[in-house]
Amino acid sequence: MSDDIGIDLGTATIIAFNKGKGIVLREPTVVSIDKNTNEIIAYGKEAHRMIGRNPSNIEVIRPLKDGVISNFTITTKMLKHFLKKILGKRVFAPRLMICVPSQITEVEKRAVIDAANTVGAKKVFLIEEPVAAAIGAGIDISKPSGNLVIDIGGGTTDIAVISIGGSVVSSSIRIAGNKFDETIIKYVKKKYKTLIGERTAEEIKIAIGSVYPREEDVTIKVRGRNLDSGLPVEIELNDKEMLKVLLPDALKIVDCLKSVIEKAPPELVEDISEKGIYMTGGGSLLYGIDKLIEESTGIKVMIAQDAISCVAIGTGKGLDSIDTLEVKTLK
Repeated sequence: MSDDIGIDLGTATIIAFNKGKGIVLREPTVVSIDKNTNEIIAYGKEAHRMIGRNPSNIEVIRPLKDGVISNFTITTKMLKHFLKKILGKRVFAPRLMICVPSQITEVEKRAVIDAANTVGAKKVFLIEEPVAAAIGAGIDISKPSGNLVIDIGGGTTDIAVISIGGSVVSSSIRIAGNKFDETIIKYVKKKYKTLIGERTAEEIKIAIGSVYPREEDVTIKVRGRNLDSGLPVEIELNDKEMLKVLLPDALKIVDCLKSVIEKAPPELVEDISEKGIYMTGGGSLLYGIDKLIEESTGIKVMIAQDAISCVAIGTGKGLDSIDTLEVKTLK
């Protein structure tokens, strides 16, 4: 007997789906370390609360960058910590299905595999994020029919045309939720000479972030540190300036999407035109990105009901369909 666990090992968040129990873990992919002893102080939510508030001896890091492992040792320790949290005192080794970006390299795949093997997995499988997202969104991908999925996560946006359980054409671009946050931070620094942290940038993005004109004006007041005086200052931002700031990044996602459609077989493009485009991931909730894509492609766009958890749910459910899915078995 073993536990089947699907893991969305994201740049911003790690989400785990346990067969029969649903989502059993949702934590920021963040770790805090004591630089003097090199020991880990906190994981996940506890570590995330330290961002921007940590003293000089404590470093808060994200061990994944752009959807792939950048710090193998810390990622392994983090996986062990969260798996222990999920499994409790049970001694059965789990089967793990881990989703990865569609354009991940062989070296990056090996890093994920090694990390999973190190935590004592019984068997490890990899599944591409768009395929997992499609399953999580309730799309039947087993039939010879085209499905186009866009998964906008924290580090990457993955786009794929899926048919008969696997990707026919796929692409990945390292523009997603974190890049939008970085763009906001740079804009506020340049325009208002004010320094804000990533948590504040995310709040701005959620509250007034836009890549398509809103029907009503919205504003938000935030506090930061003035670069000239070094003192706290309050500034007011509006959705119109966010539209100008974020639109260029969003258009790069649109261009990547168009290139995927152009490379897809005509028969599958015809299917997509009839069914529409499915969007998943936290980044799909950015205001107007669905409207922007719909207007740019002429194809209707649907955002999945549980967009943030889609990949994790699909990753877990994918373990029930190993024989019919295009997955990698690695042990």
